[in-house]
Formats: sequence, C-alpha cells, structure tokens
Amino acid sequence: MQCSIEVNNQIQIFDLNKVAKQASGAVLLRVKNSVVLATVAREDTQVEEDFLPLTVQYIEKQYAAGRIPGGYVKRETKPGDFETLTSRIIDRSLRPLFPKGYAYPTQIVVMVLSADPEVDLQVIGLNAASVALYLSDIPVERPVCGVRVGHIDGEFILNPSNSELKKSTLDLYVAGVKDELLMIEMRSLPNISNDVAPMMIIDPVMDMGLCSDFIQKQSMNEFDENKILEAIKFANIAILNGSNAYEEAFREYKKAPAQLEYKSEIENKDIAIYIDEFYKDEVKNAINQMAKSERASQLNQIASQIASSDTAISESWDKELILNILGKYKKKIVREQIINQGLRADGRGLRDVRPINIETNILPNAHGSCLFTRGQTQALVVATLGTDSDAQMSELLTEKGVVADKFMFNYNFPGFSVGEASAIKAPGRRELGHGNLAKRALYPSVELDSPYSIRLVSEILESNGSSSMASVCGGSLALRAAGVQSSKLVAGVAMGLVFEGDKYAILTDIMGLEDHDGDMDFKVAGSIDGITALQMDIKLGGISQEVLKEALLQAKEAREHILNIMQKANDEIVVNEDILPKLELFSVDPSKIVDIIGQAGKTIKEIIEKFDVSIDLDREKGEVKVSGAQKGKVEAAKEYIIQITQKDHKPRGGKKDSKNIDSFKIGDEFEGEIIKIATFGAFISLRDGVDGLLHISKIKSPIKEGERLKVKVSEIKSGKISLDLV
Repeated sequence: MQCSIEVNNQIQIFDLNKVAKQASGAVLLRVKNSVVLATVAREDTQVEEDFLPLTVQYIEKQYAAGRIPGGYVKRETKPGDFETLTSRIIDRSLRPLFPKGYAYPTQIVVMVLSADPEVDLQVIGLNAASVALYLSDIPVERPVCGVRVGHIDGEFILNPSNSELKKSTLDLYVAGVKDELLMIEMRSLPNISNDVAPMMIIDPVMDMGLCSDFIQKQSMNEFDENKILEAIKFANIAILNGSNAYEEAFREYKKAPAQLEYKSEIENKDIAIYIDEFYKDEVKNAINQMAKSERASQLNQIASQIASSDTAISESWDKELILNILGKYKKKIVREQIINQGLRADGRGLRDVRPINIETNILPNAHGSCLFTRGQTQALVVATLGTDSDAQMSELLTEKGVVADKFMFNYNFPGFSVGEASAIKAPGRRELGHGNLAKRALYPSVELDSPYSIRLVSEILESNGSSSMASVCGGSLALRAAGVQSSKLVAGVAMGLVFEGDKYAILTDIMGLEDHDGDMDFKVAGSIDGITALQMDIKLGGISQEVLKEALLQAKEAREHILNIMQKANDEIVVNEDILPKLELFSVDPSKIVDIIGQAGKTIKEIIEKFDVSIDLDREKGEVKVSGAQKGKVEAAKEYIIQITQKDHKPRGGKKDSKNIDSFKIGDEFEGEIIKIATFGAFISLRDGVDGLLHISKIKSPIKEGERLKVKVSEIKSGKISLDLV
C-alpha cells in the first residue's frame, strides 16, 4: 500500500506493509530522493521498574550517499554525533505519546537508506517514526509531526532545503501533536555582510594602503522574544496541518490495539495521611536539603523511620510502598508551596536567580578557563586554541567530502557532581545533547573566519539544576579568558513551569528538584540583544502563547541579570599571554605560494623545522597562516616567508644568478655591510650582488644597518647562503 501526502512544503510518499512486516509497525518514507525506514518493535513482558523502557536509534547507512565507510573497518559501527543527537530529538518528541503505566520494552529504529543532499533527514526521520508508531498495535492515538522553520530575507520558510538553511538566520525545529507542542529546538545562525563604507586597509606584506568600499561585519542574528513567538506560531500551524493529514491518511490502516496491562499508580491514603500528620516538617526539611531530585537520601531515611514504626509494622507497610507514597507527597508539597505561597524549596522567590560566583584563568597552563558557580551548580569550562589541523573532521550524508568543524564544545558529567560513586564512561546522549546546546548558543558569537580552531570543554563539578546553562555562561567567559574577542557575551538560564488547575507559576533558574516535579522546563540562552539558542520539553499538553511569552520575558530578565555579573568578571580577566599560541595570518601574491613550498615541499619543510611552527597555505587567496607555541619564532617565520616572496629582499642585482651562488664555497670569508635586519637575523652583502644570512642565534652584541661585519660562509643550501661571525 502506497500513500502520497502533500503537506508542509513536501511531497511525502509512504509505503505501508511492504517491508519489515514482523515489526509492530513499519513504514518506508520517501521525500525527493531520500528514503528512510522506520520500525517499531516491542516485547510482550513488562519490566519490573516503574519507567518507560523506550529506545530510539537513528542510523545512517553510508551506501545511502554512495559511500564506503572510511577507516580500517568497512562497516557502520559507533554512531556519530549527528546520529545520536537525532535519536535524542525523536525520543523526546515521541516519548510523551505513550500511555501512562506502559512498561513494555520498545525500540524505534530509523534507518536512512537513501540520502538526498537537499532533504532534511531529521524532519523526515521523526515523521517516519511517528507514522510507524501510530500504525503499530501500541495504543498511541495521535501522530506527531515535526517541522523546521528558517528565516530568509525577513520571511519564515517552512521545511527549507539544506542549501536554503545555509542562507537562513534561524534554525527552529518543532515537534507536536495537533495544536499541542511537545519539543522545541532553536538556534540563531550568524552571517557576514558587506556594509558599504569606504575605508583604508593596510596590506601587511606590501606595506601600502588599499582602498576598500566594504567592511565585513558579522551579525549574530539574535531573535527577540516576540519574533521567536511568531516563528513558533508559524510552526504550530504547520504541525496541526501535518498531524491532521497523517491521522486522516492512516487511520484506517492502524492496527487494533494490543491487549496490554498497565502499571497502576500505587495509592495508599492511609500512608499519605500518616506522613502528613507525623512527618510533614521532616519532608519539608528534606526537600530543602536535597542536592538533586533523583538523589533523595533524606527521603530514604524518613521512609526507614516510618517503616520501623509500630503503625507501619501493624499495617504491613513495606519500605518500597512507603517510598512511593513519600515521593508523591514530596511532589505535592513542592508544587503547593510554589503555587499557593510563591515560595520555592530553597526559600527563593519565583523570579530569583541563585547567587553567582565567577573566577577566570584559575588554570595557569590552560589557554583560558572559567569556574562558573550558580547555587549548587558548578562548571569549569576550559578553552584551547589550535590550528586548522585541530578541527573536528566528520562526514555527513548530505554534504560532499569531509566537513571541518573549527568550533567544538565537549560537556562532561561525572557521577561525583551529584554525589554518586559511578564509573566515568564515554559520553552518552545527555552529555552530547547538553554540549550541542551550549555550542549552538555560543557559536554565533565566535568569528566565522577565526584563524583558530577552538575547543571548549565543560567539566561539571557540581550539579543541581541546568549545568548546560552554566556551561554556556562559563564558555562565553572562557573564550574571553583565552583572548578570543567574541562578538558579545552569551548567558543562559533554565526556566520551569508548574500548572495546578487554572493557576500556574513560572520559575527562574530551576533546581533539579523543580525540573523533576515541574510540568515543563526550557532553556534560553542569548546576548543582551536577543536569543541565540532555545530548548524546550513540554510534559503536559498545549501551552498558550500568552504563558509562553510571559516565560520568555521572565527569562530575558534573568539573562540580563546574569550578563551584568558576567560583564564585571570579563572586565577583570587577565589573559595568559605567555602560554597562548601565536598565530600570524597575512597575504602574499598567490603566485609566490610555490616559492614558499619549494621543490617537492623542501622550502616549507625547512621553515617548519627551523622555526618550530605550523604553516597553512591558501593557494587561491594567497593567504599564509603561521602558528606556533612561541611568539618570537612565529614572527621570525613570518618575516622569513616575506623575504622569500619579496623581490627587494632577494640578492641584490635583481634576478638570482645561480652562477654567482656557485662561485661561493664554505669557509670563504668576507667583510660585508649589514643591508637589512629582520627578527630572525641580518642580511650581509658579500660580492656580485649576493647576500648571506647571519642568523640571530649567532649575533652576540647589538648591530645596526650599515655596519660592517667580518663573516664566513657556513652553509650553502637551496640557493641560500648562511653565515657565521669570524
């Protein structure tokens, strides 16, 4: 059975009951030349634990783009970051659909079988998975729809192609059911514009003025709160259309729901009354002391006390039952306190940000570092600068060749940050997701044409609420501490929402407890001028535009408060100049690049070895990038390269005459005039218009141009003469 649907700027062709027929649900979805297979499978036995055992795997097959996997093993193995992040997006969008109490191990697999370079694989991957789940025998009653929104030339674009997205100033990914939003991911996309404004540029090589009619200016393209709401509303309409179209097209093909049992909520009013009567104060005290909602040692102690009481023994209350009721009672107390008293577990008001402390460059041998502490959340963010060769190389199905990413953000969450004695393992989906969010928030502030490769690493040392946003704040200052002049400081804050009937409360800078017991959490990051990244997960149904606007404006207030504190810390930064790598970027005549390289790369190898530097050349632009650990050597290498490319620094008399060079022998002595002094040495006139180089390491006392020195030839190599003092 094949079904073609034209919706949301796409023609989507679904094949049903064609492949993977033993799965609970399966579809093939084709959009243009992209084809994805989505399958749903479940076990027949429930897990004992009280959670939803859902696994989502998004897998890209290299043959989908006509490639053989690189490396020694010629098959797909460990998933790449894009695959892991896409799996996480699909999981977050579909998880809220499952019935309450559903505990059957379920796996959703999305495989990319053919990849069109212009098709957004994240959008069609989610939509294929949604339809497969809707068609399965799992009682999911409504299909999810995912869309991406771009912003080009002042207009919102629905499901832009990959090439259109590169021209966009907005990347907004939204998933939902009907008129209810479930998941939002947003980032602003920077660009470089040419503003008409005559100026004089000094060419560093030719030492002359060049008139330019353009100034290249990078825009971060932040979005204000009203514009974000407008974009979300635009996406919401498209989601409603898509969700309705899927339901109408596939309702008659949906399998009959399987006869499944659901875990019932454990209720015991007697225990709840007993806790309220005798342990209310202890529970409130435990709530205030809890370092993280998932780590409730105080509640465990209370449960042990109750279990050992005469009442519990006589009523046969076991500890597991008591803990379950205690957890629900704790949640009730937290929410009532917020809604009715406007008071939070740690005593803060709803709009209060926890105390912030910032220290920069506390690591003497790191390029840049920032220790950002906000309440019980602490992130140590470290910046390292490198060259083009340090960029992260990756292959994407929709891109030709290898993609080099010069801005990297790694996030690490060790167990000790929440007091757990757990092994430190390879980063999982949570770590990759948080690192990706921080990267998206900071990316617009970093110069697109930066000569450096930049790696930020956030080590979470303590966590009780939004360590990802602490990583954004610390990362922005770590860049400045490493001497990187980012466009603007960027800060982030995590917000929460609690709904009780007609009442609701918006919480600023939520703790882990409030994240766990709240109805929605969203993270907002940006500069003083607007939002650069947004992530939202909604645990309940739809949320009105009015409430969402109020929450975004409250987040703006908090962001500005944090940015003011960060600015004070920024003003006190002392950059570790001595240990920062030195990089020189300059231009030469493109035709001279071959002279720098030399025959079979001989000249450039000599420069690299002699000055202990790295050299990157752009033949088309004539750009030369010299980098190294020591400033003096980098500058000397630059000067040496300029000497190679400039006529007036070649042997006097114009064009080189190999016969003149051949007449010199090692050991010949001369009294020559110093004709030029460079950072790496002095050029001495010899005879027949030929000069020799006396390296700086051989100069023992001050010298000046015009002075005469006694020298002798120590080496003749590649048409160049090296000298020693006599």
